[in-house]
Amino acid sequence: LLYLIRCFKRLSNMQRVCVILFAVALCAFPVFSFERHPQRPFRGEQFAHRRAYTVADRVNLRSSQEFKHEKEDYTVSSRNGPALNVLDFGAKGDNKTDNTAAFQTALNKAQSTGGGTVYAPPGLYRFAGSLNIADGVTLQGSFNVIPSHDVRDGAPITDGTVLMPTAGRGSGTGTPFITINSNAFATGFVVFYPEQLPKGLPVPYPYAISMTGNNAAIADVELLNAFNGITAVSAHRHYIARIQGQPLNVGIFVDETYDIGRIEDVHFNPWFSCDPDLLFWQTTFGRAFVFGRSDWEYVFNTFAFGYAIGYHFIETPTGSMNGNFLGLGSDLSVNASVQVDASQAPGILITNGEFTAFHDKGFTPKAVSDPAQVVVSASNTGPVQFVNTAFWGPTNSVARLYGTGTVSFQSCTFVNWDQVHHDGTAAIRSFDGNLIVQGSNFQQDSPAIELGPATKKASIIGNVFKGTPKIISRTTNPVSQLGNV
Repeated sequence: LLYLIRCFKRLSNMQRVCVILFAVALCAFPVFSFERHPQRPFRGEQFAHRRAYTVADRVNLRSSQEFKHEKEDYTVSSRNGPALNVLDFGAKGDNKTDNTAAFQTALNKAQSTGGGTVYAPPGLYRFAGSLNIADGVTLQGSFNVIPSHDVRDGAPITDGTVLMPTAGRGSGTGTPFITINSNAFATGFVVFYPEQLPKGLPVPYPYAISMTGNNAAIADVELLNAFNGITAVSAHRHYIARIQGQPLNVGIFVDETYDIGRIEDVHFNPWFSCDPDLLFWQTTFGRAFVFGRSDWEYVFNTFAFGYAIGYHFIETPTGSMNGNFLGLGSDLSVNASVQVDASQAPGILITNGEFTAFHDKGFTPKAVSDPAQVVVSASNTGPVQFVNTAFWGPTNSVARLYGTGTVSFQSCTFVNWDQVHHDGTAAIRSFDGNLIVQGSNFQQDSPAIELGPATKKASIIGNVFKGTPKIISRTTNPVSQLGNV
């Protein structure tokens, strides 16, 4: 206080007047209040609303096939204000009513106000048509985490928001069930096809989800038994996250993407059906991930079980892809865990992968295959790189390599191979192009690397083999072998 008095005495008369006036103003307005924007609740309030409708307002089941809703209990907040509730537009989650018009009316209403959230409370919602999520609109179900249901024993789904399409039966090329446009988002629900039976060959349907706009996003969705799952075409900077289920034909298809798309935390597993006929189709024709043209695709922590091909890289009329793939997994990929028909010059970069490829007579007794973890086709011209990746399971060969590109394996582990025909097949078989194998571990005492006559160049350096290194070279082209033990 004495210090402040001394400072006050040093001020000029004019400065003293200004200080006194400021002090008077503070005394006249002792409390400042800032009115919060009525449409933008604080973050804590947003989460409070979320807890309210996910915990306190759970649905009451009348039976395994019918939900009872209380409209006033479902209050959801979005950044643009309270969400629209599909029940207010005539929707009924009773597993009987066609909800196409009610949902679309709510989505159109959100679009007309410049965007917003449409909320679908827990229930079984049937659809005889398709839905279109316009720019800036979110379709939100009740799940705030990725849903997952194991219905192999015939148990019904009795929780959460379940969307049940029936349109397009018999054709895989019709209008998708849900189309997501630019800056639009779909989240928090299950897609279940009620007329797709768990026994016998699957019936084709169009894609469940189609992403067609820039920055289109989908997260926390279960595609329980979709024939075709998600397609992202001309959807630059698409975002696909936390997806589970058992797509029967194609899980995710990406094409015509010229700005970086992202896919993460996807898990495809046979929770809908393990019927032999259905799995015969899935392990003969099914592909979990299919990539056409995409520039700089980022794929992180994905897994697929029980497909003909786990990850398939193809050439489309718009071209092929390059991308960064981290934490990939593919189990029981009958024909190939990874098949590369085409890649761009920057290549396909796969790190921290875990791949098994085999024909399990107990699990897929009707399947016929020549399994391998990696198949590079004669049409490929770009690089394919595997780093810190493990390969195991009763496979024939680990890698069959054609094409004029360069395939490399660095710091990889090869557990077993030649488990199908038992004819001395090598783990890595190079029939063309260039091969690099460096710092890898071969754990089976049998031929490990075979270089065919058309192999252009090979560098095999610093690898560890069980027993003596067994490298078969039939090429007269340059081959470098150094430090293999």
